[in-house]
Amino acid sequence: MSSSLSTNSPSTNSKQLSPTTVWIMAIATGLSVANLYYNQPLLADLQASFGITVKEVGIIPTLTQVGYALGMLFLVPLGDMFEKRKLIVITSLLVTIALLIAATAQSLLTMAIASLLIGLMTMTPQLILPFAAHLAEAKTRGKVIGIIMAGLLIGILLSRTLSGFVGSIFGWRAVFYFASALMMVLAAGLYFILPSSEVSFSGSYGKLLKSIWTIVKEEPTLRQSSLIGAMIFGIFSSIWATLIFVLSAPHFGYGAKEVGLFGLLGAAGAAAAPLMGRVSDKKGPRYGLGLGLVVIAFSVLILFFSGKSMLGLILGIFIMDFGLQAAHVSNQTRIFALREDARSRINTVYMFTYFMGGAMGSLLGSFAWNTGEWTGVSILCAILSALSLFTFWLGRKTA
Repeated sequence: MSSSLSTNSPSTNSKQLSPTTVWIMAIATGLSVANLYYNQPLLADLQASFGITVKEVGIIPTLTQVGYALGMLFLVPLGDMFEKRKLIVITSLLVTIALLIAATAQSLLTMAIASLLIGLMTMTPQLILPFAAHLAEAKTRGKVIGIIMAGLLIGILLSRTLSGFVGSIFGWRAVFYFASALMMVLAAGLYFILPSSEVSFSGSYGKLLKSIWTIVKEEPTLRQSSLIGAMIFGIFSSIWATLIFVLSAPHFGYGAKEVGLFGLLGAAGAAAAPLMGRVSDKKGPRYGLGLGLVVIAFSVLILFFSGKSMLGLILGIFIMDFGLQAAHVSNQTRIFALREDARSRINTVYMFTYFMGGAMGSLLGSFAWNTGEWTGVSILCAILSALSLFTFWLGRKTA
């Protein structure tokens, strides 16, 4: 692997990464990740506009997520190969174009292509995270990651609300026009605000991608954190994939609107992110990870007995969100401390595995519901929780 270490010293980094810059990075992350979720509240409007079926309109959010996965795998590693500020600005401008294509789409095919490109080019969040970890001092890295993760979570939470509000008043096209204008302004602002970075990899793109596997083989902490991340996000996804079935059962009789309100419990995760970042800085990321996994296990226990209890569901999901972000932020703090010259590639490994774990969780959760309804889903989550704790215990000699 042909690469060279960055020469940025911790003291230089700390001067570059002021508190204002950290918060701007957090806001930029939230505004960018929102692009992935704007289309979800608009699907009924898109269906009517294009004259398509429910099955066909489902292609739109699916392709957005597929594009995001492909971007994580093939574009995020470029953060080690190119100057990070320019790469962030370029991807922000490219997603601006993709959003404009969506805003002007006259057919499902055009909208599908635009959705794929929106997911592919929404790489700013996954480029900013390793960039911020690189700029931060080791003693405050957890805090910085936590603040940026809070921005990301708030962006996800508010994106659907904003999209639904703007779309209901001005129409679905206005949402994408608004988002494209926002990304253009963001790109200009980030160009002048973000510090420049040094390139840490000097080989070809092919060698860059091959080096990812080398890093996986050489870093046991990365393998452990990625596996744990996949399992805990699998728990989260399996719960959310089946929650509608629980709430629509006769003893509740709720629908999609009430399920959407449960999303507000994600504020627990947004609150947990900066808090657990500070815990990771003070007591070490492994301590924060262990604490998060125990909290998740406790939430699974509550949810197991809450198939017919609204209070239990609310409490369980609230605690689960908190535990998930505690473990996630601690995991990221661990992996970004591994290699200064490969943080974008490390982020690729972790986030792609995390994302695939979520996809598998949704699939297994649906199967578990068909097999044993809420009890089946709860048993699946308990198994994943136990496996994550066992994996954590196996890695007790790592940092």
